[in-house]
Amino acid sequence: MTIKIIFNNYSLNEKFDNGWGFSCLVGNNILFDAGERSEYLFNNMKLMDINIKDIETVVISHDHWDHTGGLWELLRKKKGIKVYSCADFSEGFKEKVKKSGGILKEVDKFMKVAENIYTTGQITGRYKDNYIAEQVLVVKTKIGLVVITGCSHPGIQKIIKIIKENFPKETINLAFGGFHLMDKDRREIKLITGELKAMGVKKVGPCHCTGYEAQAIFKEFYGDDFINIRAGQIFEV
Repeated sequence: MTIKIIFNNYSLNEKFDNGWGFSCLVGNNILFDAGERSEYLFNNMKLMDINIKDIETVVISHDHWDHTGGLWELLRKKKGIKVYSCADFSEGFKEKVKKSGGILKEVDKFMKVAENIYTTGQITGRYKDNYIAEQVLVVKTKIGLVVITGCSHPGIQKIIKIIKENFPKETINLAFGGFHLMDKDRREIKLITGELKAMGVKKVGPCHCTGYEAQAIFKEFYGDDFINIRAGQIFEV
């Protein structure tokens, strides 16, 4: 299965827009998050030969602007796209999905989205001392699971633990996306990195809100199993 990184803080070259946020395409029809702005999303999609007409499903990790910014124009351009949201997303987000032409799918528990693609359902966490609900996408492949995170506000260790509980016989081949470790000190980041290693996460691609220092520590720990995530990047899983 192909994964295309549409939007991130960094890009492969100057042709691709980058900024604060995240978005990727899983297969040819499932969009995970939508970046900060529709202009960026559509420009990068065009450069990557991604046709809006092919997108049937959008999974939004959490309802922050940097993950939903490109969603609204996408829904206006193509009516009837299924949008998977956590049950505890704001009512304003849910209503806007419906008014923009999307088909809202509220998710609470772990569930199948498509063949070999799953959402964890909402996992609770804290952001700036406020409650937040977030979901994570899981892709089942022949060589193990691929975990795609938006910001990991509930904690990347908690997320991996829940995924392992739902797939006790599967290895986690790769976890990538935002790990939200910007506010953690070096000691804590090292402990978290060690925990992921101990939990059997073979490869990592921390990006977006992970933080520069945290990315450097993950690269130090994982070596050749560290993946630099860039907008415009395409890889097979």
